[in-house]
Amino acid sequence: MSEFLGRFHVVLVHLPIGILLLACMFQWLGSKPKLSFLQKAAGVAFFAGMLSAILSAITGFLLSRTGDYDESLVDVHQWMGISTAVVSTVMYYLHKKSSRPKLQLSVSVILFILIIITGHLGGSITHGSDYLTKSWKPADSSNADRKPIANVQEAIAYSDIIQPLLQRKCYGCHGKNKQKGGLRMDDVSRLMKGGKDGEVIIAGNADKSEMARRTSLPREDEDHMPPKEKPQLNEQEIALIHWWIASGASFDKKVKELTQPDEIKPTLLALQHEQQKKVIVADIPGKPVGKGDDAAIKKLKDLGAVVIPLAQNTNYLSVNFVTAANFDDSKVTLLMPLKEQIISLKLANTSVTDSALLVISQLKELMRLQLDHTRITDKGLMHLKSLEQLRYLNLVGTRVTAEGITQLKELKNLQSLYLYQTGVTKANGIDLKKLFPKTVIDLGGYTVPFLDTDTIEVKPKPKRQT
Repeated sequence: MSEFLGRFHVVLVHLPIGILLLACMFQWLGSKPKLSFLQKAAGVAFFAGMLSAILSAITGFLLSRTGDYDESLVDVHQWMGISTAVVSTVMYYLHKKSSRPKLQLSVSVILFILIIITGHLGGSITHGSDYLTKSWKPADSSNADRKPIANVQEAIAYSDIIQPLLQRKCYGCHGKNKQKGGLRMDDVSRLMKGGKDGEVIIAGNADKSEMARRTSLPREDEDHMPPKEKPQLNEQEIALIHWWIASGASFDKKVKELTQPDEIKPTLLALQHEQQKKVIVADIPGKPVGKGDDAAIKKLKDLGAVVIPLAQNTNYLSVNFVTAANFDDSKVTLLMPLKEQIISLKLANTSVTDSALLVISQLKELMRLQLDHTRITDKGLMHLKSLEQLRYLNLVGTRVTAEGITQLKELKNLQSLYLYQTGVTKANGIDLKKLFPKTVIDLGGYTVPFLDTDTIEVKPKPKRQT
């Protein structure tokens, strides 16, 4: 019952703010002879404001006992609210007794200041202590997006993957200022301790962990988290939470140290490609494109492909077959329904041959193409001449030669061409650089300097005397 009555605080608390501020304004304006009639309205407003302030203080006290909010911030807000109720009562008494105008003015100014401070503290409890200044903070503030992950296998599973999504979607209700249900998630020890209803994480068992269960419930379910009016976790984020808990809920292990079922590998890889997406976001075509066919995207994902948007608010896609098993020429046609959306395509280490390039040549918006360690040859390269938007082409570990590369000289937008471990020699590279003056051609063959510090002196062991 105490908690039920306390919840009325959020309804009542706005009344004294508006009414008492209006009463102060009436009282100040009423001091002028022409507006003296406002003094009567001020008396009514002070009475109504006093009652609502008292009720707000009582319900606020009951709500604070739930333990859902930061105690230190709540204590200050609570005493300021009580002070507002007391001063509003004093102000009503002074106005009713027609006390000295200067005394009324002084008390009303104090009341005005108390209302502003109390309201601000209440807003800080609800929306965060940095609510007013959040928009002025630089992008690297605590609420910034997850940092790019160059190598997902080397990332710390919790701090690099799980914590950032909890920060964006959960800390608002379970952070420093507010702990709904007594659960605080921004502190490791408190997260593992759980809330009023007990632990929310059972390491190694996602099915019995409330954190995993509630995020998986239908959005309409009253136990679903985050609440339906809040920003939601997407399917990939929910899958990552389940995987992290099921793999032991470690706070210090790297991804490579945790068990990785086949179904989570594409999701993990997608995190790594977020950094790669940023490289070409600036080159996304300005012209709008329709949404890709959902059925076609599903078919690719069923094969193990990673299909992700290149940026927010765009339908252009990146498709990566690095985790797709047995992908070959017979399946390349699955890309055709998405030929207007695909900008980045990675077919490295797949079984595609020259025949696949005939299909790929129809992806007219393609900017990045990775064909490294595939079975393509010079014969297939001729099909790429039509990819006018191509910026990046990786042919590492293929059987192409300089003769085949010359077929691509009309690709005026080509910026990077990777040719090491191919039939292109260093001598060929000189001619190719003349043919592609605006393209960075990488032929490999790097030389690492040998330093004295790279060696150690090993003294021979003394011979044993017999």
